[in-house]
Amino acid sequence: MTAPVFVVDAIPDTRLFVLDGPEGRHAVSVKRLNAGEAVVLTDGRGRWADGVVVAAEGKDRLTVEFSSVSEDPEEEPRITVVQALPKGDRGELAVETMTETGVDAIVPWAAARCITQWKGDRGLKALAKWRSTAREAGKQSRRTRFPEVADLMSTKQVASLLAGADFAAVLHEDRAHPSGALATAELPEKGSIVLVVGPEGGVSPDELAAFEAAGAKPYRLGRSVLRTSTAGTAATALVLGRTGRWS
Repeated sequence: MTAPVFVVDAIPDTRLFVLDGPEGRHAVSVKRLNAGEAVVLTDGRGRWADGVVVAAEGKDRLTVEFSSVSEDPEEEPRITVVQALPKGDRGELAVETMTETGVDAIVPWAAARCITQWKGDRGLKALAKWRSTAREAGKQSRRTRFPEVADLMSTKQVASLLAGADFAAVLHEDRAHPSGALATAELPEKGSIVLVVGPEGGVSPDELAAFEAAGAKPYRLGRSVLRTSTAGTAATALVLGRTGRWS
């Protein structure tokens, strides 16, 4: 079985490390790890360490001995998905599956046709939930570098982000739209790729015009129309395969 991953603030320099708190509780009380079992500790920013459990004590204390410490470099091209706010809990679903697939950054976007609105405390709680989901999905998928979840962006801020990308695309929901297919678009081997996923009601004409002015062309994913909560994951997988990051 693949060694489970646990998150720490920083990989320590000492040979022995005590994992406690929520992560220690998960290791001892949920995973029920015992002496001799393998674990991986990561800071979620690329640094990680192979370890072996020395002792499990109480309900939330695990002593781990390190065997090696490594650091994974950032992969290229860097893939960012701008995700319009979906209804209900579909936002967490999108973050979870995009993280498991391998996206590098997720940008929540307050699109004109979004039904969901992030305002005040509700918005802060929703953003915290997206970030927590990315962390948990990163652990589950054995990642050592978790995706960054940015603060909520406006259309103007998204346009600025697109203008700085090496390749930018707006995923168009109309399969009859005369846009090109993402499967045949020329993608860079390095730099940054930014993909925009619109809300349930689609990207508005004004938004599409602003994004095209910033250098982002509309592209189709395929013949079927995906939900806003699944389009980003499908597009990320396509790009990962085409750029060789999945090879």
